[in-house]
Amino acid sequence: MSIKTLILIIINSLIALVIALLSFYSYKEFSNVLNDRILQQLNSIKTLKKNQIEHLIKSEWERFESTELYNHNIDSTVLMLSDSIKSINGIHDFTAFHIDKKTTIGFVSNSKKGLRIKVLDYNKIKKILFERTGMGNSGESYLVGKDFRLRSQSRFYPNKTPYIFSIKTENVAKAFKGINGKGVFKDYRGIDVYSVSGLIAIPNLNLVILSEIDVDEVTMPLKKLKERLVGITLAVFLLAVILSLFLTRIITNPIKNMQKSLRIMAEGDYNQTNEFIKNSDEIKEMFDALANLKASLQGAVKFSDDIGKMNLNTDYQLKSPNDLLGKSLLAMRDKLIEFRNNEENTRINSKRMLVNSLENERRRLSRELHDGVGPYLTSLKHYIENKVENKVENELKKTEMKKIVDDTISEIRLMSNALMPASIDDFGIGVTLTNFIESVKKSTAVTIEYEDLTLQDNSKITNHQAINLFRISQELINNSLKHSKAKNIRITLSEFDDFISLFYFDDGIGFDISTVKLGLGISNIKERVEICNGKITINATPGNTTFEIELPVEL
Repeated sequence: MSIKTLILIIINSLIALVIALLSFYSYKEFSNVLNDRILQQLNSIKTLKKNQIEHLIKSEWERFESTELYNHNIDSTVLMLSDSIKSINGIHDFTAFHIDKKTTIGFVSNSKKGLRIKVLDYNKIKKILFERTGMGNSGESYLVGKDFRLRSQSRFYPNKTPYIFSIKTENVAKAFKGINGKGVFKDYRGIDVYSVSGLIAIPNLNLVILSEIDVDEVTMPLKKLKERLVGITLAVFLLAVILSLFLTRIITNPIKNMQKSLRIMAEGDYNQTNEFIKNSDEIKEMFDALANLKASLQGAVKFSDDIGKMNLNTDYQLKSPNDLLGKSLLAMRDKLIEFRNNEENTRINSKRMLVNSLENERRRLSRELHDGVGPYLTSLKHYIENKVENKVENELKKTEMKKIVDDTISEIRLMSNALMPASIDDFGIGVTLTNFIESVKKSTAVTIEYEDLTLQDNSKITNHQAINLFRISQELINNSLKHSKAKNIRITLSEFDDFISLFYFDDGIGFDISTVKLGLGISNIKERVEICNGKITINATPGNTTFEIELPVEL
């Protein structure tokens, strides 16, 4: 075997092996990241819908318990309840007792005052389950009963009764055992789906909620990536073969020259000795000195260019313990990282101090208005009521003076609440937002829905976070009312183990986030999210503008 053939085999084998390993590694890493991400996203969606459904049912149950009406609102010809069910107070799944097996959730109260039964409006639950945000084209959230039968309307079979579908999967079984399951399973259609599950935490109800999306939809990018990797592999391998032929020619030609020179020298002609020596030196310099120097300088230039562009996450491997240039470049990079971190921390801390000072000043002014001016006006009102003579000629003036004082007190209260709502310190962000939104509703025709999913008793939201969340919500609502021409606004504030989530939606005219120059309001929102170490995602299209804000729980 010639040296040329041997070199070709070695080079091309190594190239093929490296390309195959890199392609396989890239594909596996992308696949793992995609799987983890989709399951994480589905779990967040499932958790949100689970909390919303639990909140809805518990709210309806509390309303049911508080009523004094004892009439049944059920049709006994279609809903035939057993005596055992009627004897158990609480929330029940009546679906199995419905003559047409329609999904039916109801309330039972059996006391000395009599038997009360109410059926919950299923459309309220359906609205939560059919919310499509983050579900793709094939995503679906649905409920399964203890008998492993579907309890919510299928978006794929809208005209079929849910009860006819049996869903006895490992994921559902885990959920009924109190284990939040996740993974790839076959759904009630027999299609492989990414699925997460959780048990609805309501006694006697025995329902599991699942959020799923088709595997085919999720893995579509993987299939495209696989095709591209195969194409790139073939192209690179073909290029490698061509380059290896060229390189072997460069390498073997000096060897052939050496062979020729040695043959001439063996015949007694020593005049070719210089040519032989020259060829020998070229091989040594090309493969030892020049290649190493070129590679070293290219690496140093690339590293210098990266840190010059402030891409400080790049790394540089020293060629030897004596690589002074490399050590100097690494030291410069470390100094730049230190400087940037210090500068970023200083900037964020300055913003945080500025915002905190502003909020403290607002709180001081609010208290001054409420505790300073307010009592004086109240005293004045009492003086007018009790000290001014109630003569007929003075009654009109007295009434007018009381109205002026009452209007002034109301205005001061509004100003005090706008500067710093006292309920933030006393009752938390959830109650404060509820009160604020209720006051806004009185002055606008826009429909505003607010859902408070914070932990009222054990909330981990700090006062600092609460104030910023309130200001952000204020700014978002004001922007929508002033600029968006929206008819509907929906706000959800949720509190999870690791983060706090604020979701905001309006159906206004939207804006192009990539081209529009953001106003001061949105810039202030971004700054408040930044000083809270949070993250914000903005999606804006005509008829669908959303802000998704996540703040970490501060331990």
